[in-house]
Amino acid sequence: MSMSRRQIREQIFKLIFRVEFHSEEEIPEQFRLFMDTMEDEREEDRIYIHDKVRDIVDHLEEIDGLIDANVDSWKTDRMAKADLAIIRLAVYEIKYEDAIPDKVAINEAVELAKLYGEESSPAFVNGVLARIV
Repeated sequence: MSMSRRQIREQIFKLIFRVEFHSEEEIPEQFRLFMDTMEDEREEDRIYIHDKVRDIVDHLEEIDGLIDANVDSWKTDRMAKADLAIIRLAVYEIKYEDAIPDKVAINEAVELAKLYGEESSPAFVNGVLARIV
């Protein structure tokens, strides 16, 4: 059975989160290890997740620049790592995924922040993304 969009987005978030903790050279191995944990999922979903994460990582400098340009005191290097990964995913969807409405990207980011962030994370994520759109 195919994964839901929300499940796919959650897996993408988990991979994006790993980027902060590994060097650029280690990222391919991290992708491989993570994808091995998803061996029961459809190949189509696995390929989509891998390709999207690769594209997000390729655009990370632009994404982080956009985030930094729209926040005052919490630049990307000071943000909680879970919040940063969630915001990066949403910014990518807002700027590079025309098929995903901005409101959907923001709502999904807030939902991820409720699951993986701190108590203040949903409001923080929403506030940052509202300034970007």
